[in-house]
Amino acid sequence: MNGCFVNHLECALTGERHVGAPPYGYSTAGAPLLVRYDLDAVAGAVDKSMLAERPTGLWRYREFLPYPDRADVVSLGEATTPLVALPAIARRLGGMNLMAKDEGGLPTGSFKARGMAIAITMLKSFGVTDVAVPSAGNAGSAMAAYGARAGMRCSVFVPEDAPEVTNREAALLGAKVYNVPGIIDACGRAMMETMPDDGWFDLSTLKEPYRIEGKKTMGLELAEQGGWRLPDVIFYPTGGGTGLIGMWKAFAELREMGWLEGDLPRMVAVQTTGCAPIIKAFDAGLDEVPEPWENVDTEVHGVRVRKAFGDRLILSALYESGGFAIAVDDREVHDMRIACARADGFHLCPEGTACLAAYAHAINDGRIAKSDRAVIFNSANGLKSPIPVN
Repeated sequence: MNGCFVNHLECALTGERHVGAPPYGYSTAGAPLLVRYDLDAVAGAVDKSMLAERPTGLWRYREFLPYPDRADVVSLGEATTPLVALPAIARRLGGMNLMAKDEGGLPTGSFKARGMAIAITMLKSFGVTDVAVPSAGNAGSAMAAYGARAGMRCSVFVPEDAPEVTNREAALLGAKVYNVPGIIDACGRAMMETMPDDGWFDLSTLKEPYRIEGKKTMGLELAEQGGWRLPDVIFYPTGGGTGLIGMWKAFAELREMGWLEGDLPRMVAVQTTGCAPIIKAFDAGLDEVPEPWENVDTEVHGVRVRKAFGDRLILSALYESGGFAIAVDDREVHDMRIACARADGFHLCPEGTACLAAYAHAINDGRIAKSDRAVIFNSANGLKSPIPVN
């Protein structure tokens, strides 16, 4: 690969180097594979001033990514997403330094574009032509978009109650959409049962190593936007957890290279009371989710994951960062979404609103200080999840 600084793939559980031919899935130990880089070589190839002169977008960080020959890059014009100040709602909640990282302007309107841009790029370079994914909605439409761009056949497996807008979007983009009773784990089982004889590549969360590298660019952007000084605390809506894990990986790589000033942020995993396996495991001091969450009951689709494949990595990031985990209820999400829109003119998606509600809890119970510089992640455009307003 031209200009690629990947050293090896590593099992997240055992630390062993992965040996095998592409395309890559997960490790022989049944754990996610992590991309490891020659960071000394990266530091010798790029510096902060060089980055500042490049066009915006995730490929500006190509030295930090599994970058194949330029001709293989699959892009839909991914922009650097803004940090939006939320002063009015912050004051109302007792805080003062609150910003939202707004991912809604990415292709297909969500942060899923980041992971799919890198994953589809790498799969194209490996010669993959058929891909499939179980999805709550946004991952499926993002895969369909990048898959179409790369000339791939795409299959998307979604819950029967997945948002109609993402189902129609995926179908418009040429994907075959399967509606499955249950939630995302049922979609994963249906996907494997439906697999044709000639197979397809499974793009499930953390069951291949490259979506996390795309999500890592959220952390790289956040660091650069802050002048290489990170916020005090980050609230992240956590289903599969790829973004939280990816950002923590980005911060570790930047710190090893000496690019960061100040401390690393406390990472906060946000779920809802109707599906909170990470919160339950964190509160018990466990290093993994011992069993899938029973009786999932939440309308915040992005966090409806009964047991994340990367649960150990999520919990490790929380413990290492001195962070924590919070569950909020659906009624809070509904009310806070309206409150933020009317206070600051900012339309959060349900998952982003859950982060705002978690921020309110953390201010109220003293887990963060009023003066802490906090960032919530708005993972998708609010228009993708219409809300009834009285």
